[in-house]
Amino acid sequence: MPTTLSVNINAIAMLRNRRDLPWPSLEHLGRIALQAGASGLTVHPRPDQRHIRFSDLPVIRALIDDEFPQAEFNMEGYPSEDFLALCERTQPEQVTLVPDDPSQATSDHGFDFRAQGEMLKPIVARLKAGGMRVSLFADGDGDVEAVRLAKATGADRLELYTGPYGGCYDAPERAAEIVEKLGQTADAARAEGMGVNAGHDLTVANLPLLVKRIPDLAEVSIGHGLTADALEFGMAETVRRFRRACGQTV
Repeated sequence: MPTTLSVNINAIAMLRNRRDLPWPSLEHLGRIALQAGASGLTVHPRPDQRHIRFSDLPVIRALIDDEFPQAEFNMEGYPSEDFLALCERTQPEQVTLVPDDPSQATSDHGFDFRAQGEMLKPIVARLKAGGMRVSLFADGDGDVEAVRLAKATGADRLELYTGPYGGCYDAPERAAEIVEKLGQTADAARAEGMGVNAGHDLTVANLPLLVKRIPDLAEVSIGHGLTADALEFGMAETVRRFRRACGQTV
């Protein structure tokens, strides 16, 4: 199956929040993305609500439920009690847990499964008991033992942190080395029976190499690069461009 695309709408929300006005509308642009074939929408509600606001969550949930029931809602966040309660109220199809400090500007590393695996087990169990698929943010460094420990938490998927890969946009040899490490991590996850997602600084230009190395990559979640391209091409055409880069027929 081709890799699916979940559109992260955090950057759109950050632009909206520059003014006390209701535009750009997350609901409207989310609808355009889904109409253009995105498989779902991703949000990362942070405690300070600097982009996605808690009040946005029921709006996006209703958009998917009422108009795009085949699509998925993916919520990312650090597994605080407040975040877990948000998930239980919103009922996303997928929860992606990240190890961020709440004050971080953006996600920039995966979990240390040796140190945090035991902490994650009851959290994963709680979310799965609520009917949600659980994905864990992971460094794609080829650490097979870390993948085994991630599997032991009970999580369904890993989301490979692709920031270092995206940062090599002007260094193709280094990018190829990083993709191979990401691929080795995906191979280990596959061997453990886990699905693999990926996200951070992915673009139309760098997606094909990643998908070629990880042909069973389940989903990519993309916000910054996709939103930037939407300023040039519009949201619908941008979604189609990213879908093609994922190997989908559009």
